[in-house]
Amino acid sequence: MKLTGRVLHLVDDPEALRRQLDGQEIEVGEKAYVYGVNTDAMISGQACTLGYTPQILGPYFLQNFQEVVGKDDVANGGFQVIVGGEAYGSGSSREVAVVAHQGGGIELVVADSFQRIFQENMVYGGMPFTTDRGVLDRLAAGEDVDVSSFFDELPPFFQQVAVEGGLMRYGTRLLAGEVAPTYAVERPGRPLNIVEKIIARRTWRGEGQPDGVASVDPGDQVLTRAAFRGMHEYTAGMVMSLYREAWGDAPVYRPDLAAAFEDHFVLINHDTVPEHVKRSRLAPAMQLTAEMVEVCLRDGIRLHGPGRPHPAGVCHRLVVEQYAEPGDVIVLTDSHTPTAGVLNAFAFGVGSTAMAFALRTGLIPVTVPKVVRVEVHGSAREVLSPKDLILHLIGDPYFREERWRESPTDTCVIEFGGPGLAQWDVDGLSVLTNMTVEGGLMTGVVEPCAPIVDFVREQRGVDVTDKLVHADLGASYTRVIRVDLDSVPLTVATPGDSRNRAPLSEHGEVQIHNVVIASCTGGSLADLKAAADVLRGRAIAEGVRVTVTPSSADVAQRAEAQGILGLFRELGAVVSEPGCGSCIGNGPGVPLDGETTASTTNRNFARRMGAPGPVFLVSPAVAAASAVTGRLTDPRAL
Repeated sequence: MKLTGRVLHLVDDPEALRRQLDGQEIEVGEKAYVYGVNTDAMISGQACTLGYTPQILGPYFLQNFQEVVGKDDVANGGFQVIVGGEAYGSGSSREVAVVAHQGGGIELVVADSFQRIFQENMVYGGMPFTTDRGVLDRLAAGEDVDVSSFFDELPPFFQQVAVEGGLMRYGTRLLAGEVAPTYAVERPGRPLNIVEKIIARRTWRGEGQPDGVASVDPGDQVLTRAAFRGMHEYTAGMVMSLYREAWGDAPVYRPDLAAAFEDHFVLINHDTVPEHVKRSRLAPAMQLTAEMVEVCLRDGIRLHGPGRPHPAGVCHRLVVEQYAEPGDVIVLTDSHTPTAGVLNAFAFGVGSTAMAFALRTGLIPVTVPKVVRVEVHGSAREVLSPKDLILHLIGDPYFREERWRESPTDTCVIEFGGPGLAQWDVDGLSVLTNMTVEGGLMTGVVEPCAPIVDFVREQRGVDVTDKLVHADLGASYTRVIRVDLDSVPLTVATPGDSRNRAPLSEHGEVQIHNVVIASCTGGSLADLKAAADVLRGRAIAEGVRVTVTPSSADVAQRAEAQGILGLFRELGAVVSEPGCGSCIGNGPGVPLDGETTASTTNRNFARRMGAPGPVFLVSPAVAAASAVTGRLTDPRAL
């Protein structure tokens, strides 16, 4: 590759960014790069409804980034290289973020560090990338740089995929019995932590061999047998397009262990959704939904959604209710797949190419993560919530700055343990695992505890005690962090990133106009109860809108039976059917002009909720208290 185009620096200076778009070169000097350029910024939820090819998505690459990039600005700017800072590719697993780079003319991505899913998507899709900024000087000097050599610096599995021309071609050779594991399968045993033990038990040994190895080590790249695979409307079309291109009408491996979920678009047509959202999103969203339904009917994949054969709800909640079991490897084309880690499973998000590969082979590539153990002690005092705890954790410099990272391909997991977990149920604990991804982590896993066994027994009538995976005595961890809940304040994430932690007490003067109690993180029965307990006997402040979206049909039914949803309605809140909704700008609760939002969702990137406007992430109790006062409020103050 020779530098025939321009270099776009994503600096944290909107004026400097605008000058580049206008054709000027800038002196980067000491300018800071934007931290955590996220996939919502790369390609918006609205643009994602339009399709999944470079031609369709290229014009929308980085649209509204820093509120200065317009449609076609990058594509028409002649940019060939893009340069970012730390945590490039944060957020959603949407592989279309990589496709949008390609459609915008980008041939090389340079950044200080990359987030796991985005990095995998670049490898599997053939997008060259590097953390070596020295390449910029080489290109500027006129050198013809062999960008494929950057793949040589990656671990063996990534290298082999690159040599084969991508994951799909590698998969074709694997199915033909032409490739062997790139890792040793005869290994000495050693004490393993929970995640290592799950991965080792399910590691592929080669054609015709039983799964399982004695041990794995952080940094190893292995293929593991997936127990469950899932996708939703945003991703299913791309997944199956890749699948058909590679393997035609070949059957899906174990379709009984796969499901598709109609959850991301089901609320777009709600009465309270702004008309401009419906105009821009509804028709293309329904087209993507139709593609998913066709796929399911053709390939025998079970389908969840309103009026579908299987119950409606947010995919992550449904996986916890119906599918996940201790010791499982679970993958979905969504970054919040770690939700299912609450059931002592290894659950993580993947891109569309990885899912197509998994649907055909039953296997999923895994970079064995480092594991940080977080031991929870003390009492929540019936006021501190798991949301406060996880916002406190991921905002800590150790996680925010990824101090666990030693190489570009390192990944990391939190193993949650300690006696403090038992005071919360699975609804609450799932918030901890769900939001690990917001801290740049691969996933979270909860150690065996009574709430797991109780939940599965109540939900499915099954005893999973014998399936629980315990860490071995002497298992090693990258770090062990002891958290005393007495030292954790009620916590918020300030606008822009979930890692922007702050004590609630520092933001008590922030006026709130829009309150959202919803999502895979904030719409469980426990969440709705916590909000209802604060609102009972009180009124919603004048000028404050409140939206409530249960996370599943089962949650909605139980909340209705207990009078919780009725209470919300009596107070004037909008109560919708289950779905993702406003979390991704596709339902009631989308911010209106001039509004500041307090939301129980998990992500507060700019425009993530479908419109500009600051979004504070809070617990359900704080959300409800803020609805009463019209400002961010500690519920104890009421």
